[in-house]
Amino acid sequence: MLQINFIRENKELVVSGLKKKYFPEAKEKVEEILQVDLSRRETQHTLDLLQSEANQKAKAIGELMKAGKKDEAELEKKNAADLRAKTKELGDFLISKETELESLLVKLPNLPHSSVPEGRTPEENVNIYSHGTIPVLHDAALPHWELIKKYDIIDFELGVKITSAGFPVYKNKGARLQRALINFFLDEGVKAGYIEVQPPIMVNEASGFGTGQLPDKDGQMYYANEDKLYLIPTAEVPITNMYRDVILKEEELPVRHTGYTPCFRREAGSWGADVRGLNRLHQFDKVELVQIALPETSYAILEEMKKHVQGLLEKLELPYRILRLCGGDMSFTSALTFDFEVFSAAQKRWLEVSSVSNFESYQANRLKLRYKVDGKTQLLHTLNGSALALPRIVASILENNQTPEGITIPKALQSYTGFEIIN
Repeated sequence: MLQINFIRENKELVVSGLKKKYFPEAKEKVEEILQVDLSRRETQHTLDLLQSEANQKAKAIGELMKAGKKDEAELEKKNAADLRAKTKELGDFLISKETELESLLVKLPNLPHSSVPEGRTPEENVNIYSHGTIPVLHDAALPHWELIKKYDIIDFELGVKITSAGFPVYKNKGARLQRALINFFLDEGVKAGYIEVQPPIMVNEASGFGTGQLPDKDGQMYYANEDKLYLIPTAEVPITNMYRDVILKEEELPVRHTGYTPCFRREAGSWGADVRGLNRLHQFDKVELVQIALPETSYAILEEMKKHVQGLLEKLELPYRILRLCGGDMSFTSALTFDFEVFSAAQKRWLEVSSVSNFESYQANRLKLRYKVDGKTQLLHTLNGSALALPRIVASILENNQTPEGITIPKALQSYTGFEIIN
């Protein structure tokens, strides 16, 4: 959530940033927020004066009573009662203005970093780095949704029977490959200095609000109505919320966590060839990286996280590219995002497998996540990145490494899978 002081002092910058993110009626919304804020501050000022006057009257009543001037004291008591009624009315109005202001602020997305390119669609994202060679497959090569049937390693039909579409059953070497990837990603994170956690996979409304999924992504989340809990779309939500309402010491920073969870997304409206097989699921596995950092170090940390994901993809021997997302293709909460895409040889297209983002103080403001410096509390910066999401990684490994004899497993994974080939 953007800070009202920042909006007040940087109105044109805020409007410009919101327009870069293609936020509708940016100028009008900012003007509305500033008008509500002005009314709130004027009300607070008047209330402060009334409360000061009430305190003076209370003191005067006490002095009149001591002096035996009961009639004058009774008159002052009547005036004080009228003042209390006005104070109560004004206090209620102030609360309504504070509520109105917050409801407007939470609907504003984060502002993009100055390096974010202009653009509205994925086609306008900027390719900043490419690595690896696109594999050339044999003539009988298959897309992964046919390979999984051929080798009996993932069963979509069984998932439909048990749950519904988008909830596959991994089995045989497919299940072992999943487990191998999860352990590999976690081990690599721990080696890089991240502390592993295993968080809950359901969160309350306050947690969803804290990281910005609510109210923005309410329709994309699965909800347990009776218990008022949400199934997480990413481990970013519970891990970051471990620090909600926390004041950290500067020497504790940066905080670095990695964690594995299943993730759940409704993906309403998704259909077509681009979402076949593992390309888009309602339940999938993902290992996440989360960091909490000082504002002055957060962009250096973003680069560090980006290099970590690069290292994972290179160890898996997958060709990849890094995109700097344009303003219109970024998430609601992000200030700067790098997407990682791997090339799927059988599908002949790039598949997104990771997003690494800096949210600056946007989430921290909602979370009330701060640190103390020179006796004052300041907001921290939060960052997160997929390291990595499994479905499209699995799809690319299966497709890119297929041979007439079977599917070879990348060397970095073989000690985890216990096998070198799926056949």
